[in-house]
Amino acid sequence: MAFHSLHHVLGSLENQYKQQHQQQLQQVLGHWQAVVGAVVAMQTRPTSVQRGVLKVATSSSAWAQNLVFERQRILEKLNQVLSRSLTDIRFSTAQWAEIPLATFPGEQEQRDLWRFHPSRLQAKEISQLNPNFALPPDTPLLAFQNWAMIVRSRTKHLPCCPQCHSPTPSGELERWQICSLCVAKRW
Repeated sequence: MAFHSLHHVLGSLENQYKQQHQQQLQQVLGHWQAVVGAVVAMQTRPTSVQRGVLKVATSSSAWAQNLVFERQRILEKLNQVLSRSLTDIRFSTAQWAEIPLATFPGEQEQRDLWRFHPSRLQAKEISQLNPNFALPPDTPLLAFQNWAMIVRSRTKHLPCCPQCHSPTPSGELERWQICSLCVAKRW
């Protein structure tokens, strides 16, 4: 039987410990969307498991705050599907920017929802728009004037809402016969 240095033994124990936590994180990632749902999964990303505590990055502090109230329910559901139980969940916006956007489940569905949303301008409407983009303005007033000019040029060719007479994407008119703001007032 060969003796190993304390440094070697501690290093191998540390590697085993890290592998267990990495495996547990992979299990969490595999079940995350099913446990929390597609909407929450798009706004959250599990980042690590340390000493039985799951750390989850959120897209905003509002999401973190709301999920704190759902923590026990999420924890119970996760522990039903994991081989090793978690003791707690911590939600934070700290690592959200560090995680690549392409990693979350449902990304393509989210893009498709936005691409075909009735408030989106269609390709034929975009081709009619030709704003004159200027160099970056020096003052806030010039920046606002430039932005206002671009918005006016984008909406110039849009049909008007029959109720409020504001420029409206044709998708909204096809779907609701009025703009989305007027529809929201009705509901």
